[in-house]
Amino acid sequence: MQLDHAWIASRIPHQGAMCLLHDVQEWNFERLLCIATSHNTIDNPLRARGKLAAACGIEYAAQAMAVHGALIAEGAQQRQGYLASVRGVTLHVARLDDIADRLTIEVVRFSGDDSTILYDFSIRANQKMLLEGRAAVFMQPIERNLS
Repeated sequence: MQLDHAWIASRIPHQGAMCLLHDVQEWNFERLLCIATSHNTIDNPLRARGKLAAACGIEYAAQAMAVHGALIAEGAQQRQGYLASVRGVTLHVARLDDIADRLTIEVVRFSGDDSTILYDFSIRANQKMLLEGRAAVFMQPIERNLS
């Protein structure tokens, strides 16, 4: 199975230019590693005044978390997740659009249950840390048939 941009776009709510990720490199139940090149595109919808601030990397990480959720739920009832909070975010650069190399986004699930999942995330380019932090994702409740 090829986990490319088309596969990603078919499983997360972000479409068109807002689907920021290029492909999934590797994944397991706790971790996902993916690649993005959209930080260099002029039509990136997160650009403001022609620039892409490093804080926009949080959206890249959030989309990677959504992809991870889709992968671990494959074959089960998929539920919508909502980014509830980010903490401990460190921006090591000011901008992403001036990074020539592709972005490597890593999300690591370190805790979770049916309602909340906690992730550490990082974005690197050519092994250089660009930003890192922690996020909480609230999951839509499972619909139960009470009849």
